[in-house]
Amino acid sequence: MSKADEIFISNMRDIIDNGVADTDLAVRPHWEDGTPAHTVKKFCIVNRYNLAEEFPAITLRRTAFKSAVDELLWIWQKKSNNIHDLKSHIWDSWADETGSIGKAYGYQLGVKHKYKEGMFDQVDRVLYDLKHNPASRRIITNIYVHQDLSEMHLYPCAYSVTFNVANGKLNAILNQRSNDMAVANNWNVVQYAVLVHMFAQVSNLKAGELVHVIADAHIYDRHIPQVERMLNGQTHPAPKFTINPEVKDFYKFTVDDVKLEDYDYEPFNERFEVAI
Repeated sequence: MSKADEIFISNMRDIIDNGVADTDLAVRPHWEDGTPAHTVKKFCIVNRYNLAEEFPAITLRRTAFKSAVDELLWIWQKKSNNIHDLKSHIWDSWADETGSIGKAYGYQLGVKHKYKEGMFDQVDRVLYDLKHNPASRRIITNIYVHQDLSEMHLYPCAYSVTFNVANGKLNAILNQRSNDMAVANNWNVVQYAVLVHMFAQVSNLKAGELVHVIADAHIYDRHIPQVERMLNGQTHPAPKFTINPEVKDFYKFTVDDVKLEDYDYEPFNERFEVAI
């Protein structure tokens, strides 16, 4: 069993068996039919993935790798907040008539700030520090900007990343306020594992560890029977991750520069409805 599957199964079992339900509370999310979308949750789950040993794509079902990378590049490379720049339709429910999701995600990463070395947006500041000041303990991005929350169509879920270099390896902590575990957990893990690999390569580093901190790790009520069926499936060895070694500029990466080889997974094709 891959480490990613082991972590995922442990998380899901713990939430289902030991989690706290919010059925007695008024909740914001709802299903498409208008029914309140309640959850069972665990507070503060911390998962560690050693990217030097394994790429953390689960095999209990397929994680849509190319779509996940496309969204990652939409946010971190294009710094876009418009769904017309995105190939998938996962953001459609939160976009306005122009395609905008407001001052959220990529918008925040693209805002320039003044530093003593000059003007940088958050992504360029990380890339600068990884090359020029890898010993820094201040290499952090944050897109949970309170002054702009009222103009975001969805508050950021994965909102902060702390990067740290040790022994020639790039490590990262992804902080997430909320995670729909059935729909998005491994999607987010895969995305930020790819980001660490990309940032490491263009900074002459090796990919190290990805730590995923989730404040509210939950499974929606309608997902629980589906998750139980998924957990009864077989697991497979972790896939092999490859990255185009010729790319030395983060802004030159495309979805085709990263691949999963020998990705065997269970044919679990049940669709998880997304609460909105």
